[in-house]
Amino acid sequence: MNKIQLITIAIVAITIFATLIFISCSTTKKVIIPVESKQVFEDTYTIIWNGYSKAFVYKNDSWLRAETFDYYFDVIQKRYDKEWKSVKSLHRIHPDYNGKAGDRDQTMYFGVDYKNLQGNVVNGLVNSSLGNGILKTDNEFRNSTIDIDLKDANMFMPYNKIRITQKYDYENGKLTETVLLLKVENGKETPFMKNEEEAYFYIKGKLDKAPTKFEN
Repeated sequence: MNKIQLITIAIVAITIFATLIFISCSTTKKVIIPVESKQVFEDTYTIIWNGYSKAFVYKNDSWLRAETFDYYFDVIQKRYDKEWKSVKSLHRIHPDYNGKAGDRDQTMYFGVDYKNLQGNVVNGLVNSSLGNGILKTDNEFRNSTIDIDLKDANMFMPYNKIRITQKYDYENGKLTETVLLLKVENGKETPFMKNEEEAYFYIKGKLDKAPTKFEN
C-alpha cells in the first residue's frame, strides 16, 4: 500500500468519524424534562403554539432552501411571574429526510429566568436541553433574541451556537421566529443553517358547541 493510498484512507476515516460525531451530538438523545414536586396548573398563563418551519442551508454566501429539513412543531409555553418554561416537539415531514439533524421526531426543553430590566431591555438566562445562554427582550415580550451555546459541541461539528430571534404578534395570535445555527471561531460567526418558523397560538377558553362532528 503506497503513501497516497494511506493518506486517502486516513481522510475517509476522519470524514466518517466527524459525521458520526455530528450525528451523535445532535438532538437524538432522550430529553429529560425537569420534574416538579407539585402541580402548578392554575398559577401560570399557558399558551400552546402550533406551526411549521422552512429550512435553509448557507452555501457560497447565499441561503438555499433545504426542504428535506422542514418540520411541523408544537410548543407548550407556561409563563410564570419571572420565569417561562417551554417544551417544544417537532416532526420532520419530508419523506427523504436523511437523519443528519437528529431523529425525525424530537422534543426540546427551554427554561427562561428573567433577571432585570435595564432601560427598555429585559435580560434573562436560558437553560435548555440544547445548552445554556442569554435572552434579551422588551417588557411586553414582543421581540426577543436568544443566544445559546450548544452543549457538547466539538471542533468537527458545523455549528456550536444557536441564535433565536422571535416576534410575538399577540394581537394577531402569531409568532414568527428564526433559528440560526452558527459556527463561532476566534470571534468570527459563520452561518450554517436556519429555520424560519411561523406559529399560531391557542389559549384556555370555552366553546359553545362541539367544534366538529362525524357525518356520513
